[in-house]
Amino acid sequence: MKSDFSRLKRKIIFSIILISVLAFIVAISFKVLLIDGVLQEPFAEYFVRFCQNVLGLSFDSARALYFTLFQQNKAVLEMIGFSIILLICFYFGLSRFTRYFNEISSGLDCLVAETEGEITLSPEMDFMTQKLNKIKDTLAKRQRDAREAEQRKNDLVVYLAHDIKTPLTSVIGYLNLLEEAPDLPQEQRAKYVTITLGKAYRLEQLIDEFFEITRFNLQAIVLNKGVINLPFMLRQMADEFYPMLSSQEKQVVVNVPEGLTLWGDADKLARVFNNILKNAVAYSLENSVIDISAQRRDEGIVITITNQGNPIPQHMLSTIFEKFYRLDSS
Repeated sequence: MKSDFSRLKRKIIFSIILISVLAFIVAISFKVLLIDGVLQEPFAEYFVRFCQNVLGLSFDSARALYFTLFQQNKAVLEMIGFSIILLICFYFGLSRFTRYFNEISSGLDCLVAETEGEITLSPEMDFMTQKLNKIKDTLAKRQRDAREAEQRKNDLVVYLAHDIKTPLTSVIGYLNLLEEAPDLPQEQRAKYVTITLGKAYRLEQLIDEFFEITRFNLQAIVLNKGVINLPFMLRQMADEFYPMLSSQEKQVVVNVPEGLTLWGDADKLARVFNNILKNAVAYSLENSVIDISAQRRDEGIVITITNQGNPIPQHMLSTIFEKFYRLDSS
């Protein structure tokens, strides 16, 4: 940070020295040329003549007035002159410094207006130029990410709307078939009922996903934090997936030390773990084990959920945790 300001510091020091030297030269010139020069001869003669001709004073009275005004007050005149010179010099010097603030203000205006191109300031303000451009790039990236997330969400809504229509059409079709053919054999009727029930479950799952996506249109969620017994919560979550696990001959192993607690919102964390476990089960191999472990590290807790499944492509690893992202867009 110190090196960032070094160029500006040198510029300021150089400007101060230049202003001081200039003020000194002007002050000396003021003393030599005006106080010791112009205000002596021939100014003294002109002043005496002016007092005699205009004011009607005698020669002695005019000289006495000159002596009183200029000779006795010479130090005061010099002080006033020096002060005026210093004020003028520092005024022009400060106007150069205020230029930096104007440049920064213009740079901030560019950030607010979201103009194209990089922000440029004076060379000695290069450190500020880099910071402003970095902020601009960060804001632009956030906007791009927000637009991409919104687009992914809209795409998912379209996909889900199409997917919801498919099982709904099947449910309606099978129910109409059952209604129109009441004399169907019992075995055939049971088969249609089973298919219809499966389609209804699929429809329920898609509707849940639809509501999960629309939740992100809501405002900030309020967290109700408290002490959470982490081993108990994770074992309870694993037990809730037993029907899904047993049908695929999978199992969940929870390796969490007893007494491990954390401070957070139990309901919100339960939803997080539920979503992760649901994906871990859905995308793991049959007859495989899903491992859940947790350990305290520094001032936090690291929770790891590991499954055995098909590897995720390398180019997708950086985006799988973004909102509404799926490996299979279809």
